[in-house]
Amino acid sequence: MSQSFESFNDEDDEWLSELETRAIDLEKELFDWRESRARELAESAYRRESVPRQARSAFRPSEDDVRPKQAAGRTSGVRDIARSDDGHARAAIGALPHPAEERTRALIDHGRRSVDRARKSRGRKITIVTATAVAMVTVLVLVVFRNGASWPPSVATVQSEITAACQNPNVASEPGQVNFACGKTTSQILWIFALMTSTDNPSYTDPTTGREGLEPITPTQGGEVAWSLDLHHPYNPYNPVDSIAVAARAINNIIGGATLTNAKGAPTVQPGLESSPANCEQYTGSSAVIARAGFPDVCARPVTSTSGQAALAAEVYQEWVVGATASAARNISVLFENANDPGNPQVQAILQTLPGAG
Repeated sequence: MSQSFESFNDEDDEWLSELETRAIDLEKELFDWRESRARELAESAYRRESVPRQARSAFRPSEDDVRPKQAAGRTSGVRDIARSDDGHARAAIGALPHPAEERTRALIDHGRRSVDRARKSRGRKITIVTATAVAMVTVLVLVVFRNGASWPPSVATVQSEITAACQNPNVASEPGQVNFACGKTTSQILWIFALMTSTDNPSYTDPTTGREGLEPITPTQGGEVAWSLDLHHPYNPYNPVDSIAVAARAINNIIGGATLTNAKGAPTVQPGLESSPANCEQYTGSSAVIARAGFPDVCARPVTSTSGQAALAAEVYQEWVVGATASAARNISVLFENANDPGNPQVQAILQTLPGAG
């Protein structure tokens, strides 16, 4: 940038030098012409003085004599020059306003003031551009810093395991076929639960509750859910894909309810969170529900808003994790809403509370 400024200054100096030289040449030519013309006028006046006065009154100049006088008379002081002798003409020329040197100097000074104004204008523009650049860099640093934040590396691993687990066609609730856990815009509930309950460790064991694996469920409960998934091998809570598939079916049952067969062979309807009109009002904005014989009631409207989905995820967590606090449920809601924004300050604060954080 400094090289560009130097280039501009050099070009301005060259232009100014050429202007000064041209102005001086023009002033010299004008001065020479005036001096020559004044000499001619003085000689003509001297010749007229030698003519007798009585003949002078009858004398009339020709048109050829008048035209040059009219051209020369446009400058002040020409009539005085015509009436004077050669010495008086020279004195009159010396008295003419704006001598060559003064006019040249005025032109030079005027040009320099223009250059100064141009330089000041460029200085203001440089200041504005610099301030704008600083602001843009500041915003860019903030954006890059925020975009540089990311979820723990283990989240990407769990996400790939979720893709495999959700291929199981039996993860939806029965018989209502609610599939919130593997939904395109809601499957983050699985890796958020795994992150919050086992720090994404498939070999996790909770000595207090006996819970094993990624999902917040006991091995006995997991085995019961696994049976409905028609797994091709015995349920293994330490197998991450099996564990996530069990978690998906459990989440969907908690939301959509389930119809089971009791010991006498009769169907037993177990309601889900969407079986409550009050809950449907919170999740969808409408309390209307769909009621069918042998099926749990579900919300008439789908849960599509991010806030409604986040509220549903928080209540699933409280239903599943025994003794979960309201604060932990709120954390689930925050993580769910900001699944695509790990740089969110609230998200970062929550991640710092996980075991092994930092």
